[in-house]
Amino acid sequence: MIGIGLVNMLIALDQTIVSTALPSIVSELNGFDYYAWIAVAYLLGSVVSVPVFGRLGDFFGRKPFVVTAIALFILASIACGLAPTILTLVVARAFQGIAGGMMVGTAFASLADLFPNPKERLKWQVVLAGSYGIATAAGPSLGGFLSEAWGWRSTFLINLPIGLAGLYCVARFLPRFPRASTGPVKLDWLGVVLLGISLCCLQVFVESVPNAGLSRNNLLLIAGTVLAGAALVLVERRAAHPILPLELFAERKYLVMFLLSVICGAAMFSLIFYVPLLLQGGFFLSPREAGLTVTPLPVSIAIGSIINSKIIVNLKKPVSILTAGYLLLLTCSAGLVFADRDTPSIVLSALLASGGLGLGFLLNNLNVFGQQIVGRARVGIFTALLQSTRMIGGMLGTAALGALITHGYAAKMGALMAGITSVTATEKAWLTRLADPQILVDVPGRAAAQAALAHAPLAGDFLIETARQTLVGSVHQGLMVLAVLIVVALALVRLVPDITLNQKL
Repeated sequence: MIGIGLVNMLIALDQTIVSTALPSIVSELNGFDYYAWIAVAYLLGSVVSVPVFGRLGDFFGRKPFVVTAIALFILASIACGLAPTILTLVVARAFQGIAGGMMVGTAFASLADLFPNPKERLKWQVVLAGSYGIATAAGPSLGGFLSEAWGWRSTFLINLPIGLAGLYCVARFLPRFPRASTGPVKLDWLGVVLLGISLCCLQVFVESVPNAGLSRNNLLLIAGTVLAGAALVLVERRAAHPILPLELFAERKYLVMFLLSVICGAAMFSLIFYVPLLLQGGFFLSPREAGLTVTPLPVSIAIGSIINSKIIVNLKKPVSILTAGYLLLLTCSAGLVFADRDTPSIVLSALLASGGLGLGFLLNNLNVFGQQIVGRARVGIFTALLQSTRMIGGMLGTAALGALITHGYAAKMGALMAGITSVTATEKAWLTRLADPQILVDVPGRAAAQAALAHAPLAGDFLIETARQTLVGSVHQGLMVLAVLIVVALALVRLVPDITLNQKL
């Protein structure tokens, strides 16, 4: 469990520590055009490999894949840390993503092998929640410290000691359980390829559409997603050992779990990505102040998991904990809708803590409840699909909120700028920059804009304040949409079948 906890820490650190180093990376390697691809390459690799290796773990046992995944992640981290060019780094990140997805798809399912009793499994989930909470809370600060002290390459090389410790623990102590399926297995390679094409096209579309809209290339990407998905359905219906069992999507009880996971992922990643933007760009908090305000979110995920493990075993109807989790998330998102610049930091932290507690009640229980519903023979693929749908929910949620925020901000500020005439070339350049909300987060740039536009037809102070209010309103609209999604989740929870925590897998 220490080994699996370290695996979880590797995954969480990669989500947070590298993002802090991105400006330094693109500056040194002269690759600003590939800024987003440093993150996208990892997501592309992981979103495809999670369900694939989750299914292969059901067929051949999980330990070989967990060991291979950690070793590959270490090697890919070394390649990232030594990358001489931005393109080399992007390729290495893709391999790192494949390894990360392999770890997610197999290591988490190993808990069902180690602890067939769901009560014991829920208790040990605290190790995962704790490692994730620690890594997520420490990641941004650690990334900034490492980048300043030893350069951005150290943010990748820090994975070596953690990975090697996890590799030793897993290779030495994780038992090799007999596989759930028996007899010869014919691998469904065509299904693997089609699944990869469909998910890759969807990932690139989601990343591109907020900036480019429904361009020709994006329409081709969504067409590729649909066509590859349709072909995948036809292939999987005929495959003897399908990589994606279609019956998991045909039964309502399974489909409800996937939808709940999608909404959980959308809520979690939307809060992680857009609350810092609200605090820094909308409320003008410093990065340090914003970091301290947001810290209760990841920390409370771990606290929620600990509390959950104590109370879930005493509930007559364990599924009711999902309702509590989504209600806490609703409190967080709805409360932030009414937050403004004058809202005390303690109130903001309390709202984010409620969201973290809600996620602590949801993340572990969705896994355990789903595993109990599906049974041991398909526990690997089902656990992997829950992770995949959570990631897809995060992708879709952040893209949808990003598009809503960007277009809402651009529409109002564009209309305001259109009415400003008789400006100098310098003032016009600064007005153009104000059309991008990024300037509100850039403290020196914001001050420079105020000074440069001091004598414009609309003074710089007025324009900055208008831009700030516009950004706050746009983020609030996104959070309202998120709140509506959470209400949908509360309705779906009623369709989850009752779970018995005394029944072993």
